[in-house]
Amino acid sequence: MCSPGGTATLGGGDTSPRSQKYLAPRGSCSAAGDAAAGMLPGGRRDHAGEEAGDRADDVSCRTGSPTELCTTGSLDPMDHRAWKPLIVVMGVSGSGKTTVGKALAAELGVPFMDADDLHPAANVAKMAAGHPLTDDDRWPWLARVGRELAEAKNTGLVIACSALKRAYRAAILSAEPRARFVDLEGSRDLLASRMAHREGHFMPLSLLDSQLATLEPLAATEPGVAVSLDSLAKPPELAAQAAAALSALAD
Repeated sequence: MCSPGGTATLGGGDTSPRSQKYLAPRGSCSAAGDAAAGMLPGGRRDHAGEEAGDRADDVSCRTGSPTELCTTGSLDPMDHRAWKPLIVVMGVSGSGKTTVGKALAAELGVPFMDADDLHPAANVAKMAAGHPLTDDDRWPWLARVGRELAEAKNTGLVIACSALKRAYRAAILSAEPRARFVDLEGSRDLLASRMAHREGHFMPLSLLDSQLATLEPLAATEPGVAVSLDSLAKPPELAAQAAAALSALAD
């Protein structure tokens, strides 16, 4: 049975950083959530409704605000139906989305994906030529990012994606409302230095200022946390900070 303030837990009885509490959206905080747990009003179990509850459990957390806490109708942390973490590591080029994202995926015990690999060839060529993408270029890409997250509901996923504007993040959330964001924040000088020293990436330094002008930092009303790069912490430390902040967000 679910109520606001309930949580879904990553992993089983593990007490390591990988076993962090994770936000799931509203939905099972409703009659569907009680049905999924096979409960009648007053806490009495409805054995006759358990089979229907199993079916309701599959949809009980798919609607409503992405910022309310709930469970999937089962309090068993080993239940295979419990939600897995679906995290977008966001920020401008040079913020270390891929490196920190991989470290966070390892911390949480889930797969990693780089949204840059989801760009169509036309987008990659445009950026390599030093031309910023338009929103018309981005919408199909963002839709694909959201689909990848939605399709990873059983395994969890950390995906690195710039997601610079609130509208872009809203597009991702429209495809997967359970997604949570980790915003990597850093000064312009730090970001420029990082970009100048990396190889094999198609984003030239000339586009950094354009991205910073476009960036809309994660708002308090959006589901996620911010992590500062200016401490010069190593990627595993930044990943641990992100995991802890996500856990605190779920408390």
